[in-house]
Amino acid sequence: NYSCGINYTKYDTIFIMTRRLRTAAAVVLGMHDALVSLTGMIGGLTFALAERRMIILSAIIASVAAGLSMGASCYLAEKTNDNPHALRAGAMTGVAYLGTCAFLIFPFLVVPNTHTALIMSFIMAVVVIFACNWCIGHARGRWWQHAFEMLVICAGVSIISFAIGEVAKYFLGVAI
Repeated sequence: NYSCGINYTKYDTIFIMTRRLRTAAAVVLGMHDALVSLTGMIGGLTFALAERRMIILSAIIASVAAGLSMGASCYLAEKTNDNPHALRAGAMTGVAYLGTCAFLIFPFLVVPNTHTALIMSFIMAVVVIFACNWCIGHARGRWWQHAFEMLVICAGVSIISFAIGEVAKYFLGVAI
């Protein structure tokens, strides 16, 4: 089996495929967590705060803190499993998290109306979900089922966060 002039044995191929799957898993972990947590947070903040700059500031602070936490957590989990590429997995998770967050925050930076920015952010989240699942899973088939599952989870968390924001506003007596 020759590829690019390199003679790979069966074991080399298995090692390469395992490393790629672990890298893909780290990317999916970071991306999915960012989609679920940040879309939920942005949804809740949009209706609770309504002030665009506060939404952006809160989202950036939460994104950086959570991205670093996700990367560190992935690294520690992989290190616990004796993965020699634990640092790479942690870095990939953190970068995927931060990149996804930047993508989701971007509409709030360019669109003055927070509700329009929120809709655009949700549309971008759907695009990211389907694109990522297609890229990673189309060879295995049923990629659309995984994408739909991720979409339902993301939407569910966003709806719950919106409800929490509304309930918190009511009980805290915040009128915005």
